Amino acid sequence: MDMERKQSELIDHFVKEATALDAAAPLADLILEATAHPSLFAFSEILSVPNLAKLKGTQYASSLYVLRLFACGTWSDYKCKRNAGSLPVLVPDQVRKLKQLTVLTLAETEKVLVTYKLVVLPYDQLMEELDVSNVRELEDFLINECMYAGIVRGKLDQLRRCFEVQFAAGRDLRPEQLDNMIQTLSDCLRLPNFFVHSIRLHLGDISCRLGTSDGLLHLIQEKIKWADIMSETNKKHKKEIEDKVEEVKKSLKADLDLRGHEESFSESGGMMDYEEDRVRPKR
Repeated sequence: MDMERKQSELIDHFVKEATALDAAAPLADLILEATAHPSLFAFSEILSVPNLAKLKGTQYASSLYVLRLFACGTWSDYKCKRNAGSLPVLVPDQVRKLKQLTVLTLAETEKVLVTYKLVVLPYDQLMEELDVSNVRELEDFLINECMYAGIVRGKLDQLRRCFEVQFAAGRDLRPEQLDNMIQTLSDCLRLPNFFVHSIRLHLGDISCRLGTSDGLLHLIQEKIKWADIMSETNKKHKKEIEDKVEEVKKSLKADLDLRGHEESFSESGGMMDYEEDRVRPKR
């Protein structure tokens, strides 16, 4: 079973469970189960279940904060809020999961060095963000908990002390990320026609990341279709102009050849009979 399908099934399961629960205590237990599950890495749909509002103002309110943290936070965020006393102590499975999610966030952040299609994460940065004390522990975590789990693919470069990320699963979109993505897609609509093919190739990947923006994606597809039609129309119009230019060239060449023949005849001293000249067709 592929990772995307398994994610979808797990999300559906927890959404249905949360929808069916009424009391705060069972909802808090469900959040613990979801955030500790070894194969679940997306939480925004669970977070949107209306029943979770019942946790507010109860002794289980911190469970809602934990779920929000797993949706778009990192290990560093947890440490800050934990020190402030606003979050409970996480169980080991939750700790591992939040650190895995932190790696995914680092792989998509703009602060890292991007070389061609590789995202390069320095070991020092990873050790600091993951609260890891040495390289061996870091590499073990990246191999056993990230690459074997299928959430990232890449190469560990011990000489350069970095992790070259070739693939990283996407996390839940934060509101600011959604705004940026919509702006990027809107900018694409103003690209020249020769970018249309490239947009179409990447549209499938964008669709996976913007599952809730079907209307915008439909608009983009319509714009691409319109650009294709306009491009084809421009090609036909250009061909018609080129054909007309070619006809004019041929006509001018024939006229010039005829004039040259007349001038040659005149220079040879020949004279045309008046009657013959009178009945000659006009050009």
